[in-house]
This record gives sequence, C-alpha cells and structure tokens, in this order.
Amino acid sequence: MALLENRTALITGASRGIGLAIARRFAAEGASVVLCASRWGAHGKLVGTLEGAVELIKSEGGTAAGIACNLGDADARANLVMQAGEPFGAVDIVVNNAAGSKMCLPSEATTSDRSWMFDLNVNAPIDLAQQALPGMRERGRGWILNISSSSALQPVVPYRDSQIAAHVICAYGATKAALDRYTQGLAHEVASAGVYVNTLAPENIVLTSGADYVRDIARRSPDMAEPVEVMAEAALELCSGRHVGQVTYSRRLLHSLGLSVKSLDGLSLLGDAFVPADLETTA
Repeated sequence: MALLENRTALITGASRGIGLAIARRFAAEGASVVLCASRWGAHGKLVGTLEGAVELIKSEGGTAAGIACNLGDADARANLVMQAGEPFGAVDIVVNNAAGSKMCLPSEATTSDRSWMFDLNVNAPIDLAQQALPGMRERGRGWILNISSSSALQPVVPYRDSQIAAHVICAYGATKAALDRYTQGLAHEVASAGVYVNTLAPENIVLTSGADYVRDIARRSPDMAEPVEVMAEAALELCSGRHVGQVTYSRRLLHSLGLSVKSLDGLSLLGDAFVPADLETTA
C-alpha cells in the first residue's frame, strides 16, 4: 500500500514551488491532496496557477482539488480546514507552506510590514493547526508540518553572499523563529493524542520557478542550493512518521535517517540527501 493511502492532505501555497512539489510527492504516495493558493489564475493561463497545479497532479494519476483563499485574511481562512475536508474527507495532514516576505532593513521595517508578515507566517499556520486538531485528536492521528526557513537564525559572519542580503531577511526570519518555537510547544502538547507537529526548512535555497531572484546567489555558491525533491522527500517523512517537535532541515533530516530521494512521481530514485540541484531548473 502507498505510504499515504486513504489520507487527505491540505497544502497551502501549493500552486507552484515547494508547495506544489510536496503535493505531487504526497499524491504519488496515495494521498488525496487539497491545494490552497491565494487565487485562481486567469482563464487559459495554467502554468503557475492553482488550476494548473490541480490538473498537473491529476495528469500524473493523483487525486487533487483546489481552494482559493487569501491566508492573510483571518476571516477568509476561518473555516479553511473544514472546506478542505469536503472533496475527499477529513484532513489528516496539514502542510503550512504559504508565507510572505517584505524585504527591508530591520532598522526600517514598519509596524505594517511586521504585522503583515507575522499574521501570514505565524498566525495563519497556527489558526489552521487549531482548526485541524479537534478532528485529528478524535481520530487519534494527524500530522502538521510548518515550513520554516534558515533565516530564523542570524547568518554567520562572514556572510555567504552579501551584508544587505543578510540584513533585509531579518524581519521575515523573526516570524519563522516564532513559528519554530510555537511548533515545538504545540508538538509536545498533542503528541500523546497521536498528532505529530514539526517544522522543516531547506538548507538554503530551493531552486524553483519562484526563486529566480536568488538564482545568481546559487550560481556563485552551488552548495547553497538544493533540488525541490529533497524538500518534498523530507516533508513526506515528517508527514508519515512519528516525529515530535522537530525543527529540522531537509538534507540533514534525510541524511540522519539514511533516506533516499525520489522523483516527485515516486517512480525514480534520484540519490541520497546530497543529490545536487540543477541550477537552471524551473520546476
């Protein structure tokens, strides 16, 4: 039986990038996936849209549906988990991947900027977790995965790329640090109910179609990049195994467990945790 057979997974920020990769990998393991993104795309333009993501998974033999939701709006997200359970049944897995950043120096980040990032990057994932928990507790099983970032930690000196790049990510990183801490506390509260809560971050840069602005950084320092399949494989482990309160990184998790990396359709073996990234990929 496939690893996620008979399970429903809600994945936010899933119209492209890391979210879509995780959705494809989960669907390949038998999950019915509900993809959430901020809006449906323009008619006839499917690449990078919620419609296109759903159709891609279906074309690969998976089961998928989509929900358009502005996660930055507390009212819009108030019953998202209930909505996600309508197409295929109650949600067993929540992957909080959607996030947003306003690049600004920490000395200049406005209250508005900070509040917007904190609501989308911290409050929204916590809200969805709290929506999902009653049903998960009742059924005695569930997985919640929050996607974090290495920017939760201050970059070491000397900076790998530039001082400005290290500085402008500070406010965003602070929201991810808050999410990491909340995840750990929640994880230890609900583990006895069979609900497993963790955070996962890429080591540095995942080269997807949404990462064009950092592609030059990856070309200068190829070891800072990783293929999206590494994140998807690590997410699969954290949403199927019994891990409690991990604040971990993709390559490190896979290496520590001796796990292999497969293609998003699950059919091909790509290598181990050190599989290199294709610096020109647009997946």
